[in-house]
Amino acid sequence: MKKIGVLTSGGDCQGLNPALRGLAKALYTAFDDDVEIYGFADGYRGLIENDWKLMEKDDFSGILTRGGTILGTSRRPFKLMRVIDESGVDKVAEMKKNYKKLGLDAIVILGGNGTHKTANLLSEEGLNVVTMPKTIDNDIWGTDETFGFQSAVAVATNVIDCIHTTATSHGRVFIVEIMGHKVGWLTLYAGIAGGADIILLPEIPYNIKSVVKALKAREKAGKNFSIIAVAEGAISKEDAALSKKERKAKQAASPFSSKGYELAAEIEKEMGREIRVCVPGHIQRGGDPNAYDRVLSTRLGTAAAELIKKKQFGYMVAVKGESIVPVPLSEVAGKLKYVPVDSEVVKSARDLGISFGD
Repeated sequence: MKKIGVLTSGGDCQGLNPALRGLAKALYTAFDDDVEIYGFADGYRGLIENDWKLMEKDDFSGILTRGGTILGTSRRPFKLMRVIDESGVDKVAEMKKNYKKLGLDAIVILGGNGTHKTANLLSEEGLNVVTMPKTIDNDIWGTDETFGFQSAVAVATNVIDCIHTTATSHGRVFIVEIMGHKVGWLTLYAGIAGGADIILLPEIPYNIKSVVKALKAREKAGKNFSIIAVAEGAISKEDAALSKKERKAKQAASPFSSKGYELAAEIEKEMGREIRVCVPGHIQRGGDPNAYDRVLSTRLGTAAAELIKKKQFGYMVAVKGESIVPVPLSEVAGKLKYVPVDSEVVKSARDLGISFGD
């Protein structure tokens, strides 16, 4: 009897349930039903506290189209994993103990960047680990794409589409703030798909003068509205020149709740006109996975099962072109996949006349 653990960690996104379904169905097939699947509750918390459920086949039925995660999830910062907390719990030791207590043959971990750091740590500690890349940010190193990304692009694009009609009707400038603290894949793709006029990304520091210049150029061309898609982590050239400590201090003292409102105030000051802001927030990672993510997460789930069957551990299943391939966790952990400023997608946007504020 094979015993496989599974958990979903970090922020939720569309595609987690289809990935769990793909993994489970493939495991049942690979081992002729001679397998037990243990689902840990709320990510690493469940593994630390030994909070698990022996999953039944029916648990994986009817979840292909469902958003969120049937296992629950939570955030456990990697930097605190080695820190003994106030109750004296050694989190790494507890996870290893509970893994061994259950007699697990492997554990499958679905998560983003922080999750993969801890997954690699557990792999280095001797646990048999296989991971799947999930995040709406599409920023995990080693994979062309993460599941959840395309569904979030569809949601964010729909927001921009809806803003377009009211912006056109009232002749206004609208800022749509899209998720993405450190990378701008989601903003870039949704901005292009939604027909944004200006796209501001963390990877391309903007100059407010350039942003205003682009807006005025549209006014001069007879366009009575403009749409700005801005990543929540977009940064001005002025702030980019500051040290990390200085930026944090400036942000802490800022009167604005988010980048969208800060940008609106800057533009209003330069142009003397009202700017409207829309922040869709967590809507972008909620709801049901689209067809693309259902297929992608299912493929990644079955690929993870195949690695377990081959006893090939310490890997993330990744998208490379048209294929799903294993990538060593040691190469993934601690790295981010940024938008290349000279990428073909950015060039295509510039060829359309989209401004990046630089």
